Amino acid sequence: MEQAMVFGTLVLVLLLFAWGRLRHDAVALMALFILVLADIISPREAFTGFGHPAVITVAAVLVIGKGLEFSGLIDLLGKWAMKLGKGFFIQLLTLSVLVAVTSAFMNNVGALAIIMPVAIALARKSGYPPSYILMPIAFASLLGGMTTLIGTPPNIIIATLRGDELGEPFGMFDFSPVGIGLALAGVLFITFLGWRLLPKRAASKSETELFDIEEYITEVVIARSSKIKGRTVGEIKDLTEAEVQILGLIRKGKRIHAPGPEEEFKTDDIVILETDTDSLQTFLAETKTKLVGGKKFRKDAEGSKNIKITEAIVMADSPILGQSAAALRMRSRFGINLLAVARKEQKIHRRLDHVIFRPGDVLLFQGREHMLSEAITAIGCLPLAQRGLRIGYQRKIPLALGIFAIAIVLVVSGVLPVQVAFSMAALALVIAGVLPIKNVYTSIDWPVIVLLAAMIPVGAALEATGGASLIASQILKAGGMLPPWAILTIILVVTMFLSDIINNAATVVLMAPIAIGVAHGLGLSVDPFLMAVAVGGSCAFLTPIGHQSNTLVMGPGGYKFTDYWRMGLPLEVIIVVIGIPLIIMVWPF
Repeated sequence: MEQAMVFGTLVLVLLLFAWGRLRHDAVALMALFILVLADIISPREAFTGFGHPAVITVAAVLVIGKGLEFSGLIDLLGKWAMKLGKGFFIQLLTLSVLVAVTSAFMNNVGALAIIMPVAIALARKSGYPPSYILMPIAFASLLGGMTTLIGTPPNIIIATLRGDELGEPFGMFDFSPVGIGLALAGVLFITFLGWRLLPKRAASKSETELFDIEEYITEVVIARSSKIKGRTVGEIKDLTEAEVQILGLIRKGKRIHAPGPEEEFKTDDIVILETDTDSLQTFLAETKTKLVGGKKFRKDAEGSKNIKITEAIVMADSPILGQSAAALRMRSRFGINLLAVARKEQKIHRRLDHVIFRPGDVLLFQGREHMLSEAITAIGCLPLAQRGLRIGYQRKIPLALGIFAIAIVLVVSGVLPVQVAFSMAALALVIAGVLPIKNVYTSIDWPVIVLLAAMIPVGAALEATGGASLIASQILKAGGMLPPWAILTIILVVTMFLSDIINNAATVVLMAPIAIGVAHGLGLSVDPFLMAVAVGGSCAFLTPIGHQSNTLVMGPGGYKFTDYWRMGLPLEVIIVVIGIPLIIMVWPF
C-alpha cells in the first residue's frame, strides 16, 4: 500500500512537472505533504531536506557565483570576448568554451546570463543571426556544468547520495574525466556542425536593436491628431506600410475582441497590436498614435535624452514570475514603464498590464537612463544590451579568486566537506566586501532550494518503501540477458528523457536510488550507474523547459519549441555513444 501511494504521488508529480503551470517547488512540496499525510514520511523528517548537505552546497555555490560576478571577473571576461574578430567560428568556439569553463565553477544559468548579452552584441556586430549562437552557448553551459562537483545541482546530489551509500562522496574533480571528455565532444559538435542545424532568424536591422522580435504584443492610444481617427480597421493597410495585426480595442474601459473591418477608430481608443519592433516604429510614425506606456516621467518630456527604451528577458528565478505589471505597480515602485511583451510559441490574450509574466518573456521597458538598469536587475530580468565593466562594482578579482581557490583546496585535500568549505567561502566573500550582504539572499535560487529540500525526503521514501528496488528489478527483468553496458545505457537514456521534461535536480533524486538498485541487482559497483545518472541529469537538450538555460535563450533567439530537437537530438546521441565507454573506462563495473 505504501509503495502504491509513493508511485501514485510520483506519477502525479511527473504529470504536474510536465504540465508546467505550477512551479516546480510547489509541486515538490505537494508531493512531500501527500506522503506526510499518508504517514510514509514522518512529520519529524519532513523538513530534514533543508539541512541536507546537497541543499546547503547548492545555496553556497550560488552565493559564490554571485560573488565572482560582483568582483568584476565575469565582466572582464565578457569585455575581452567583445574584442574577438569577426570570424564566426572563432567567436562561437570562444564563447562556448568561455561559458562551459565558467559554468564548471558557478551556476550555469548565471554564467549564461552574463555572457548572453555579449553574444548578442557580437552577432549584431558581425551580421549573423543570434539564433546561430544563443542555443549553442546555452547547451555549452549545460555541458560545462557536468565537469565538476559544483558545476550543477545534479552532481552535488549524486555525490552526497554516493556518500550515503558507500561512506565517501564523489570529490570535487571526480566528475571531470567523464565530464570534460563529453564537454569537449559537445562543444566541438555545436561549434562545427550543430549550429548549421538551427533555423536562421532575421538579424537586427539597425544599430540600436539587439535582435528581431517577431511578435510583440503592445498597446497604442489614438490621440486627437492621429491619422487613423475616424477611419476603420479595414482601412489600416491603406494608411500605413507597417505589418500589424489588430487584436482588440479598449473603448471607455470595455474591450472589443477581434474588431471587424467596419469598426471605426475613435479618440482615446486603445488599440491592442501584434507586430515586430520595426513595424511598431513605422506604425507609430505614420499614424501619429502613441504607446500607452509612454507617458511622461514627471518633468522629463517624452523623447528626452534622459528617457531610454531597452529590452530585457525574464529570468527563470525572477520575483515577477506569475505576476502582472498592474499587480507589481511597476511605474510607481520601479520607475519604469512596460511598453510591450513578446512570448514565443503562445498568443497573449490579456491587456498589456495584466499579462502574467513567464520565464523567457521578452519585455520592452522605458525609463530614466540612470534608473533603468538597476530597476531591471531588481525585478530579476536580464537587459539584452552590450555592456562592459559595470559601474560601481568592486574590482576585487584576485581576492575573490583567492577565497574561491582556498575553498577548493580545502575540499580536494579532504580537510573540510564541500558544504562547510563553500559556506565559509561565501561568508568570506561578504566579510571581504566582494559581495554586498544585501545581495546574499537574492543570489540564491530559492525555488531550486525548496525543490531539492522537498524532493530529497520523497526520494528517500521511494527507497525506504522498496519502490526503487521494485523499479530496478523490473529494469533488470526487462533487460533480460543484456550486458551491463546496455543496462547502463538504459539508465542514462531514461535519465536524459526525464530531465527534458522535468527539473534535472528532481530527476536525479528519483533516478539515483533506482540506479543503485540496478547496480546491486547486477552485483556491480554503483559508481558507473551513479555517474550515468549525473550525466543524464545534465543533458536536457530536447526542450526549452528541460533547463533554465534553454528557456533563457528561447525569446532572444526566436526559437520555437521544436527547434531544440534539431541540435539537441544528435547531441544527446553523441553523449550516449561517447559517454557510456568513457564512464566504463573511468569507473569500471
